[in-house]
Amino acid sequence: MTLDSIDKKLLSLIQNDSKQTSKQLSLQLNLSVTAVYERIKKLEKENVIKKYVALVDKEKVNKSFLIFCHVKLLQHSKEFLSNFEKEILKLAEVSECFHISGDYDYILKIHVTDMKEYREFMVTKLTTIKHIGSTQSSFTINEVKNSNEIVL
Repeated sequence: MTLDSIDKKLLSLIQNDSKQTSKQLSLQLNLSVTAVYERIKKLEKENVIKKYVALVDKEKVNKSFLIFCHVKLLQHSKEFLSNFEKEILKLAEVSECFHISGDYDYILKIHVTDMKEYREFMVTKLTTIKHIGSTQSSFTINEVKNSNEIVL
C-alpha cells in the first residue's frame, strides 16, 4: 500500500493519541469526518494499523526494573530456534523478543520489579528453556528515549 502525505499525517496523529475522534482528526487534516473514517478503516484493513494499545506507566505498576538480556543458543538448528521462540512467548515478563545477528541469537526486553524478581525469573523460567548456551544481561540505568512512534 502506498501512503500519501495525508495518510502519513493521519498515522502520526493517531500514533500520538489514538483516542482522538474522527472529528478531532478531521479538523487537524482539513478533511471531512467521513474521509478520515474511511482512511482509518483502509489503514486498518491493510494492517498498516495493527491495533490500538494503552501505554502503561512502568513505575505505577511496579515493573520499572528493565533488563535487556542477550541469549545464545547451543546451535542454530530449526528445532532449537522454534522451541526457544515457542517457550519465550509463554513468559509474561518478556515484553519483546528479537532474533538478531551477531554474537548472540536473541535479545529480550524484560520488565520486573527488582533484581530479586529478575533472579527468580532467570532461575525458574528463562534458563529452564532447552538449548540455551549462554545469556548476558544489561540493566537499564536511565531511560533517555522511549518512543513507539514510527516516523514516516
